[in-house]
Amino acid sequence: MPSHIMLSYQWDDQALVKKIYNRLKDDGLPVWMDVKGGVTGNINDAMAAGVEEAVVICPFMTPAYQASRNCKKELNYADTREVVILPVMLTDNWEASEWLGLITAGLLWVDFRNAEEDEERFDLCLRSLEEEIMFSAGHLLTVEELQGELVDQDEAPKPRLKKKTGRGFRHALSKLYILDSELSGEQLMEPSADSRNTVELSEAAGDRRYWEEIKGHGCKYYRNAVTNRYLGFDPDSNQVQASACPSQSEEWILLVDQTGQKHQRVIIIKNKQSGSFLAVRDGSFTGLTSYNEDCKWVLE
Repeated sequence: MPSHIMLSYQWDDQALVKKIYNRLKDDGLPVWMDVKGGVTGNINDAMAAGVEEAVVICPFMTPAYQASRNCKKELNYADTREVVILPVMLTDNWEASEWLGLITAGLLWVDFRNAEEDEERFDLCLRSLEEEIMFSAGHLLTVEELQGELVDQDEAPKPRLKKKTGRGFRHALSKLYILDSELSGEQLMEPSADSRNTVELSEAAGDRRYWEEIKGHGCKYYRNAVTNRYLGFDPDSNQVQASACPSQSEEWILLVDQTGQKHQRVIIIKNKQSGSFLAVRDGSFTGLTSYNEDCKWVLE
């Protein structure tokens, strides 16, 4: 049975990937890297075994990775086996193209650009990577309990990594979360197919901020973890709503904000049907035809 996270990289980035490997392992995640005992005997057989036992594969994307024949073989094989692909971006002002662009199209990458400039930046990047691993495949991984003595007895032990119930969207400027409205008597019963709920913005950080991600055709649906309603957008009324059943108005595309330099998971949320970018202005939702600072959301 698949059991580990595979790190796929081009040789020039080995030092950074080793550091990431060590930190993931220290945090209890089962991780595989070729130079950490992953390759024995025939290299093709060993790399194939690495892919076949992978729950997640993380390609560390650079122009050199895209040009590498071995990297292409690894990721293509993982794609054919439907291994979860979690791209990691290492290069500024560059987009994957050709075979790599095809495989990673529509996937959210984790930002490790310039991650080695200081330890704080590296820690932010690593946290984002761990959160995305747990979101994508936490239910398939065995995460070890962290051991070891605390250096400072007053310091709280590091919590064990756990899979979240969904994605949380926090507006980058206002710091407000997208929440489905409170449960009502009607919602305690089976909702009718055409029923709709008001979606609100709130500082609260309860379970209603989590939205389960469901893959659609060239899009994603987001179902609230508490109310089971789907996040949608009505361009006619310029309102965000939650519906009992998914339709075209509930189809979303998530895009990485490539302009961000804070190494948070900043994304842009685009409604597929209307083409509107979900934004917040003056504390209220709105849809914009092009994205700006009002359209930026932190993925949690």
